[in-house]
Amino acid sequence: MSEPDERAGAWTLLTGHGHVLVEIARNPDARIRDIATVAGLTERAVQAIVADLEAAGYLTRTRTGRRTAYTVDPEMFFRHPAQEGHRVGPFLALLATVGDARNRAEPEKDHGEAGQAGE
Repeated sequence: MSEPDERAGAWTLLTGHGHVLVEIARNPDARIRDIATVAGLTERAVQAIVADLEAAGYLTRTRTGRRTAYTVDPEMFFRHPAQEGHRVGPFLALLATVGDARNRAEPEKDHGEAGQAGE
């Protein structure tokens, strides 16, 4: 029975491209090294993914001195036919917000207060 548990940790719902794009949407000033750490990828893999995303129009890079800032185009469409017609913006906004909420000190309290206001 331990075999399914081992396999369960071997995959994620997002591809490397998805993880990188979400992290860039969350932190446009992130360094490749930082993105790699969060995404669980090598720096070389992240560099290749950023190049793919830029070539496909999902993001642009702006060099300022020694730093690079990224701008994500939320109007781009998902590439897979199963998500045809859906833009990446709402998806990225949701995941970037969820990541920010996880870092707040008391996310349940915020959620609870919103629920009480509706009563």
